[in-house]
Amino acid sequence: MNQKLEAFRDAIRGKTVSVVGLGISNTPVIDFLLSCGAVVVGRDKKTADALGALADTLTAKGVTLRLGEDYLADIREDVIFKAPGIRPDLPEFLAAQKAGCALTSEMEVFLALCPAPVFAVTGSDGKTTTTTLIYTMLSAQAKKEAAQRTVYVGGNIGKPLLPEIESITENDYVVLELSSFQLQALKTGRSFQPWPHAACITNVTPNHLNWHTDMEEYTDAKMEIFANQARGGRLILNYENELTRAMASRAAGHVTYFSSVHDLSDCLADNAEHPADAAIFETNGEIVIAADAGEEPFPILAVSDILLPGRHNVENYMTAIAAVRGYVDPDTIADVAKTFGGVAHRQEFVCERGGVRYYNSSIDSSPTRTIAALYAFRQKLIVILGGADKGVPFDSLAKPLSEHAKAVILTGASRDKIAQALENSSEFASSGVPVCNVPGFTDAIDAARDAAEPGDIVILSPACTSFDAFPNFEVRGNTFKKHVLDYQ
Repeated sequence: MNQKLEAFRDAIRGKTVSVVGLGISNTPVIDFLLSCGAVVVGRDKKTADALGALADTLTAKGVTLRLGEDYLADIREDVIFKAPGIRPDLPEFLAAQKAGCALTSEMEVFLALCPAPVFAVTGSDGKTTTTTLIYTMLSAQAKKEAAQRTVYVGGNIGKPLLPEIESITENDYVVLELSSFQLQALKTGRSFQPWPHAACITNVTPNHLNWHTDMEEYTDAKMEIFANQARGGRLILNYENELTRAMASRAAGHVTYFSSVHDLSDCLADNAEHPADAAIFETNGEIVIAADAGEEPFPILAVSDILLPGRHNVENYMTAIAAVRGYVDPDTIADVAKTFGGVAHRQEFVCERGGVRYYNSSIDSSPTRTIAALYAFRQKLIVILGGADKGVPFDSLAKPLSEHAKAVILTGASRDKIAQALENSSEFASSGVPVCNVPGFTDAIDAARDAAEPGDIVILSPACTSFDAFPNFEVRGNTFKKHVLDYQ
């Protein structure tokens, strides 16, 4: 029996609880709270008409709704569950806390109640692929051993796990992808036990600066992933990223660096500039682990076995391997590498039409993601860019596009801003790469097709969010896929 869960049920029964930010993903959380005997108020800036059938469904379950522009005006419930994308420092939240209300989140409560070891991943790029790799490796090992173990995956990927808490045991594993929004929310309290067993930070580059107050706040949010880690925990950091490398000095647990560029054996020495407890890197075409100074690194995986293209995916494998070291054997890791075809909307091959191959990488919502996609292919690409601006400069795209693009198609709300960044680059201007500015999304896809010849690759890699035209990157990516699949 999960005694913490039973204590939570007893504490929340009869209490008023606000769930702020309604949507399909929050519906199971509301159901869980209702099952615990809480009196639930659902709050959202959307109107009842905008919520549609969901508003009727929640009302039928006994949820009181506060909708529209004033959805936070009278918030005084005992407990407030805030959606990750809503800032915790809104005046209404601050006033509610001053009045005695508790501000929390689905993830914070889940971590307080979770009895299983947690493997957590964050970073500006590569989170979802790395999270999925960890989940796939742990699941494959459990199946191989016929272990009575379930591996759960959630957080910023998949469904909320709080409604699953009653089924999770100490023998299971939980793999979480955590956004900076979710991690920022954890600052509201430290009531949960030390976690996670393994914390991975793939990298930290400018991102979500339209939400975070500045880069410092964004970086601090990322570091929340290991702020409550025990001494026996494992922290995996990108050695090549200056911000993540510097985080090692703040670690309570054991530090593992990874790099696809440098031999990190020297990092294990006590007198190293940036000492670590273990290091994972590439040598002679193999991913190896060094765990003791002076000893020969142990080979884990041949890089040639990795089905996914691109140097960044080698790094994703390094991160995942470091996280599951001691839990998954090398044969299982190799089996995953040879068969894992990637995650939807991440350099996803869609089809070939007229000799042109189309790839959907709608998840690429920042310049760094798009740059990684450009370097993943060996030939020059026809790139579709643009969407909603996140407050991140686009200057960094100019050089990679000048070297790796055959043509650039700009679309969406940020198309003129990207165009200006490219025009300001003498290197891009001298490259002769043509740029086509097309407002409509499907019209931009057609423009990319028209620019392509047999043997070319067209990739949707927007470097922007989807919110100027789509509710999320999945809808954007699915729209792209449907459109190109209709080509004759």
